[in-house]
Formats: sequence, C-alpha cells, structure tokens
Amino acid sequence: MTRIDIVNVPPQEGWDIHCHTVFSDGTKTPEELVELSHDIGLHGVSISDHDTTSGWPDAQRAAQAAGMPLLRGTEITACDGDVSVHMLAFQYDPRDRHTSDLFAHTREARLKRTKAMVARLSEDYPISWQSVLDQVKEGGRTTVGRPHIADALVAAGVYTNRSEAFAGVVSASSKYYIPTPSPTTHEVLAAVAAAGGVVIIAHPGALNRNRVLLSDAQLECLINEGLDGLEVWHRDNPPEQRERLLAIAQRHHLLVTGGSDWHGAGKPNVLGENLTDDATVAEIVRRGAIPLA
Repeated sequence: MTRIDIVNVPPQEGWDIHCHTVFSDGTKTPEELVELSHDIGLHGVSISDHDTTSGWPDAQRAAQAAGMPLLRGTEITACDGDVSVHMLAFQYDPRDRHTSDLFAHTREARLKRTKAMVARLSEDYPISWQSVLDQVKEGGRTTVGRPHIADALVAAGVYTNRSEAFAGVVSASSKYYIPTPSPTTHEVLAAVAAAGGVVIIAHPGALNRNRVLLSDAQLECLINEGLDGLEVWHRDNPPEQRERLLAIAQRHHLLVTGGSDWHGAGKPNVLGENLTDDATVAEIVRRGAIPLA
C-alpha cells in the first residue's frame, strides 16, 4: 500500500470530497455544486450522494464545462454491530452489478422506512406522503429519506428549517424514528472493492450522530479487510476524536480526508470548510477503477 504522509492540521487548500446534491438530500443541483466550487477556488470537488450514482453524469458534464476536476463518489449507510456507519466510496465502476444491486436494495429499504415514518408522523403533524414527495427534486432518481420528511414539516410550518426538524421529531431519538435498514460495513467493503473503489469512513468520531462510536478494534477489523481511510477533517469530529483517528491512520498508513458534508441550504455546513489535500486525492484516483472526470 502506498504511504501518504499524514499532517496533524487540516489542509488550507485542496478538494472538498463530501458533498450532496438534489439526487439525495442536498438542495442544489450538481451543476450548482460545480459552479460554486469553482467560484470559491477549490482545486476540485466530489459528488457523494447517498446510495446512488444518478447525479454523476450531470456533475461530470458540469465539471468538464467548467474545466474543474471531479471525484465521483457515493455515501453509503451501513451498520457495524449497533453502530450506524457512513462510508464514502470513490472512483468505483458504476456498472458493477453487485454494487448497483446493493444500492437499489438500500434505496428501496429507505423508501419503505420513510413511508412508515411519515405514516406515524401524520397522526400528529400536518404532513402526508404526497407532501414529502413534493420535496423530492429528481423523482425516482432521488434517494428519499428523513431530510425530505424534515423539508415537508418545514413547508407545513411546523419548523423553520431542516436543522430544527432534525433536532425535533425527525431525530433518531424521536418516538417516530425508524432505523435505516442497512448492509454491514463488511458487505460494503467487499462490494466496493469488487467494483474497484476506494472506501473512506465518513465522520467516524461524530459523537453527536452516534451514542457509541466504532471502537479501535472495529476499525482495525475493517482496516484488515481493506479500508482505505478515515475522514478526520469534518465539523462533527471533536478535537479528541481527531487526535484518536489521526493516530490510527498513522499507525496503519491510512488515507486522511476532509469534507464539508455540504447539503446546500439543507445544512449549515459551508462548502470548502474542510478539505482533502491534492496528494491524497491523487492516491484515491490511483487506487480507483475509473479515471478522474
């Protein structure tokens, strides 16, 4: 495995490789993502919508028109025991049947789960399945989930923004919450590896997302199975977790990445607030099955 030098401070310039668009729970199009990335001076950007590659063609056309390099990725929700884990898969072959089937199954499960949550919520709040579908920007190509429920509640006047909804009845601690049916981290690693991709665990130190984080032993198990890296530079990883994750990455020669987890107006996260350096992106591309767009 090629070694990448690890620095203990976040990059001040580079790529934002954790971004969402209207093809999942973002509020901006791939074209708008590329345009804004270009305008703020990023070296490059990634599209990484949840459980889908549907936005890749639009993002690729926009990036080529803007003369901006594009990393193609997907954020996959998985589980490792009782821990919910988000995994960023980059530069894999989108034609791979195993990975495509995995995403299709996950999106279908998400849809059923979202419908069930809406049925519960509609007993107490003025939303319906149709009002949730009204928030979906790309029809059947969109990965539908809790953010669209939140947007429906905002549209109904229950909350003023998505963040308030996620702090309220859409939260994982709400009585209306239903867990996302997900593949295991081991299944995701195997599927993405078979498709020639690179896997980074997103925000693995985010205590505000999980009461229990992946342990060192769980991480080391995934590393032994081929995990490529950890997203250390993310607003939800507190300083002590960044220190812990950097130590693990140093010990196992993992890639260290950063990303904003940008969702347009869907989250307060600012595009480019955390970055990945050029050398790390180059290594992701080198390991991946497809060339940089």
